[in-house]
Amino acid sequence: MSRFRTGVSSTYEGEAPKSTPTAEEELRPGLVLLYAPRFEELASAYPFFTSEIVVGRDATCSICIADQAVSRNHSRIFSEDGRSWTLRDLSSRNGTIVNGRYVTEHRLRDLDEIRIGDAIFKFVEEGAASYAPFRIDGARSKSTPPPLPDLVGGRQIDAIARDIERIAPTELSCMILGETGTGKEVVARAIHALSLRKGSLQAINCAAIPHNLLESELFGYRRGAFSGADRDKPGLIKLADGGTLFLDEIGDMPLEAQAKLLRVLQSKEVFPLGATTAEHVDVRVACATHQNLRERVREGRFRGDLFARLNEHAVVLPPLRRRKEDIYLLAKTFAARHGRPDVGLTFSFMLALVHYDWPYNVRELESCIKRGLALTGGAPLDAKHLPQDVADHMKEYGDKKRAPSPSQTTEADEPVPKRTAPTEAELRALLQRHQGNVAAVGRELGKERMQIHRWLKKYGISLDGYRSE
Repeated sequence: MSRFRTGVSSTYEGEAPKSTPTAEEELRPGLVLLYAPRFEELASAYPFFTSEIVVGRDATCSICIADQAVSRNHSRIFSEDGRSWTLRDLSSRNGTIVNGRYVTEHRLRDLDEIRIGDAIFKFVEEGAASYAPFRIDGARSKSTPPPLPDLVGGRQIDAIARDIERIAPTELSCMILGETGTGKEVVARAIHALSLRKGSLQAINCAAIPHNLLESELFGYRRGAFSGADRDKPGLIKLADGGTLFLDEIGDMPLEAQAKLLRVLQSKEVFPLGATTAEHVDVRVACATHQNLRERVREGRFRGDLFARLNEHAVVLPPLRRRKEDIYLLAKTFAARHGRPDVGLTFSFMLALVHYDWPYNVRELESCIKRGLALTGGAPLDAKHLPQDVADHMKEYGDKKRAPSPSQTTEADEPVPKRTAPTEAELRALLQRHQGNVAAVGRELGKERMQIHRWLKKYGISLDGYRSE
C-alpha cells in the first residue's frame, strides 16, 4: 500500500533488520499514522528529511500510498524556512482533508489530522521517527518489547511504562497526573505490581467519600469512638501495611485529613479514631489528581509540606486526544475485554473514533466500544453504533460547502488549534522527572528547547530546584 522514501522504518517480528534513527532524525517533523484499512502496508511514521514531500499513488512520490482513493500526485508538504510547514492539495480527485474539512492549502500545526484517501495521519512538529517502532495494532520492533502489558499504547505509553519500571522498586511516593479517564489507577496498580512489596494495594477516591467519613475510612476506628462504632475497624492505611496506598483525587482531601496523613508518612504510625496508642505501618503512597496542586497550595487549600512529601516522583499521563495513534489498539483491546476479540471495525467507525477528541479519554472510549458491542449482534462495529456525541461530531466532517477557495485560504480561516501547551503542573512534573533537563523535557513533549524556555518564563519556573547537585 505504501512506498516510504523519506523516513525511518522499523523491524517488526519476522522482518529483516533496518537502521535505527539517529538523535538528529528523531527531532524531525513528520506524519504519524493514526489509521488506514491496510495499515500493515504503511510505515508507522514518516519523518521529513527534505523541504518538500509529495504524497500520492505514483511510485516516484516521497510517500507512496498505493490506494485507488489517492491521486497519483495528491498533496505536497513543503517548508520555505525550515521551521513552518504547509500542505497544499495538488488538485487531487478526492481532495485532502485536515481536521475534518477539505483544504486547498493549510499551514500545518502540531497534531493536525490529515486524511489522504483512506489513510489518516497526524502532523508532529518534532519526533516523528520516535513513533516508527510502534505499529497501531500493537506490533513492535524487536528492540522495543512491551515492558508492561497492562498499559496499552505505543510510543508515549512505552515511555511511561519504562519510567514506571525504573521507579516502582524504590520507596519514592508517586504522584500520577492526568485528566479524568486517562488511566491513573491502572498506573498505580502497575507501580504496586512492580514494587515487590508483599502487602496489598488499597485504593480510595477522596472525592467520592463525604469528608466526615474519609478519616474513618483512612485511619480506621476503635469500638465506641463515635455513635454506631460497635466494633474495631482497620483503616485502609493499616490494610495497606507492607503494600501500597492509592489516593485518587487527593486534591479533594480536607485539610484536617491532610495533616493526619502527613504525620502517618513521617512517623510511619497511624492513630485510629478513638485509639490511645499508635500502630506501626509501612506503606508506599501513590496518589492521583487532575487538579493543579501547586495552585491549591498557593490558595491554602492543600498543605505544601504534604505536597512535597507526595511529589517525590511524578508520572504524567497524556490525554487521548494527544495519542490518537493508540485508538485502534485500544478499541481492539476493549472489544477483546468484553468478549468480542475478532469484531470488525469499519472505516467509517474508525474515522469517527480518530476524529473525535474524547474529553473523558480512555474511559469514554471503552464505554463507546462496550455500547457498540451490545448493539451489533455479530456484525462489525459501524457508524450507526456510535454514541450520539461522536455521531454529532461527524455531521459536518468533510462538508465541501465549508471548504475555502485558494483565494480565501488564510491563517484566520484555519481551525482553532488544539491545546498543545502543558499545564504548569504537567511541566513541573516533567522537569522533576528529567531533573531539570530542558532538552529531555522537549523530546518528551515533541517541542524545541526554546519553546520549553518560553513556557518556563510564562509560569515563572526556575530550573534551580529541579537540577541535581
